[in-house]
Amino acid sequence: MRIDSHVHLWRFEAEQYPWISTDMRSLKQDRLASDLRPLMVDQGIDACVAIQAREKEEETGFLLDLARNNPWIKAVVGWVDLTRDDISQRLDRWAGADQLRGFRYVLQNNPQTPTLVSSAAFLSGVRLLQNRSLVYEILISADQLKVMHSFCRALDDHWLVLDHLGKPDIRGRLLENWRRDVEPLARMPHVVCKLSGLVNEATDTQGKFDGEHIHEYLDVALELFGPDRIMFGTDWPVCTLVSSYAETTRIIERWSSKLSPAEQASLWSETGARVYGLNDIS
Repeated sequence: MRIDSHVHLWRFEAEQYPWISTDMRSLKQDRLASDLRPLMVDQGIDACVAIQAREKEEETGFLLDLARNNPWIKAVVGWVDLTRDDISQRLDRWAGADQLRGFRYVLQNNPQTPTLVSSAAFLSGVRLLQNRSLVYEILISADQLKVMHSFCRALDDHWLVLDHLGKPDIRGRLLENWRRDVEPLARMPHVVCKLSGLVNEATDTQGKFDGEHIHEYLDVALELFGPDRIMFGTDWPVCTLVSSYAETTRIIERWSSKLSPAEQASLWSETGARVYGLNDIS
């Protein structure tokens, strides 16, 4: 089974998705399971993990409904306000949802991130997720990597997943800066990273990206995290701002062709299945 560990699905309403700016015209439409499934089949992708795109609790229920109706959506990473005093009761409402495997709280572009991730309330909220064997998904930009070092060290009871390699500045060719800041996270065995979203970080002002340059970042990710803690993801439909689902997949396929069969199995399937507990979902 080949798994796309990072996709988004939505019924588009502008006020619900304020992060979709005016220049993201291709995203300003419904992106549903019926749109995604043929793309996956065409690339030999068997299953996916649906990730929150709205910072609203109803997003979790929306994605879970899609997963129940489309068994190839194997897991859901939802949204909940992790700073609330009643977080435990809020999580209880989804206690019977087999496909719910984690939560994400958007930290990128938030100037309060350093204060937030060191606050007692936020740490307590993520610790509660881990106590319930729920993944916490980290969405940050490369300049925030240092802020997450102590956070990740303090929360080691379950998986932490770094989205999009921490969004390195690939277009600016700041490989060594990113390597320096991501390496401390890679030394923590409970931190896993997704090889997703990279085409968007690599695209220049002319709308072009260098696939071979992306491969340099993939090489470092493999070196630092090892094959057992990297997983494939497309970040569809956000990737379609600059690349099709097929081309986004092929970039990883071309790079991974040099890996051993065991390493390829980890990248395409085994890491995602282990981290999201997909073997436990019928």
